[in-house]
Amino acid sequence: MSTAPRLFHPNSNALVKKHLSRTLYDQLGKLKTATGFTIEKAVASGTANIDSSIGIYAGDSETYTLFDPVFTPIIMAYHGLSAPPAISPAHKDGFDPINLPLLDPENRFIRSTRIRVARCIANMPFPPNMNIEQRLKVETLATQAAASLTGDLAGTYTAFSTLPPGVYDTLCAQKLAFPKGDRFQDAAGINADFPVGRGIYRSANQNFQIWVNEEDHLRIMALSQNSDIAGVFNRLARGLKGLCRHLEFAFDPSLGFLTACPTNIGTAMRAGVHICLEKLEKRQHLLKDIVSRHHLQIRGTSGEKTAVDNAIFDISNARRLGVSANDIVSDLHEGLKAVIQTEQSL
Repeated sequence: MSTAPRLFHPNSNALVKKHLSRTLYDQLGKLKTATGFTIEKAVASGTANIDSSIGIYAGDSETYTLFDPVFTPIIMAYHGLSAPPAISPAHKDGFDPINLPLLDPENRFIRSTRIRVARCIANMPFPPNMNIEQRLKVETLATQAAASLTGDLAGTYTAFSTLPPGVYDTLCAQKLAFPKGDRFQDAAGINADFPVGRGIYRSANQNFQIWVNEEDHLRIMALSQNSDIAGVFNRLARGLKGLCRHLEFAFDPSLGFLTACPTNIGTAMRAGVHICLEKLEKRQHLLKDIVSRHHLQIRGTSGEKTAVDNAIFDISNARRLGVSANDIVSDLHEGLKAVIQTEQSL
């Protein structure tokens, strides 16, 4: 009697491997979303990359309901939910203007602040499941919406496909353009047709940006070179409100805003800073304790899976689902306040 071929490498620790048996895979294999997305496509990145941590992507909004038997346990495990979102809705509203004191008025510690949200346009396939015409349609919808922004949010759009290779590479080095996705995104189909349909909208002072057709349709972000977390958040809120006048985003009442990767759903927000901590770098156990108590996480200077250079840490929220955008920013502010106080006391 022959055995069914294995789905995942024996050494894989991907979250999807724990929740997708061969039997369930075969059952779900008979299903297909209205846009043609299958469970085979959903787990393509996880099966191709032994070191994948999650290993599954959504190809459209329907993916989350049609393939619920695997997505729900993954969402519960990753986001720490005690009950399925369909039974106990996890999404929390709350994206209101805030007022918070500056944590570091003299810029001794916090070098920069960045808050972004991921959004996918409703009734469109997500980036792992798009053809070139759909990517171009998203680009058109995004640029038309961005063109309506005024004041300090007004800016220009640069399509990567119009740039000579040398210019594009320079912009990537200056972090004014995003690079082609990594091997995980490549296996998922996110990189197809690159750079067609990709680009960045930047305000005149570059403190508001929209990335088009990266991992999600839109990555909308506000930035600053200081510790004004409230100012950055409020700028993002204004920009998002302006875009919402022209765009409808993929949303589920229980799960919140839907994204290609299930780790981003809910608020789909990442709020963080680059902060220099010369003393805590030598006592990272203290730093890890503080950030965990405030629902934050630590990354290397250049992001996930990178080293800490010159004692500059990337600290951001660890929660996206089950918490409001306002709560995320409050947690970040309180956590960073404790981090700075500890750094000063050492």
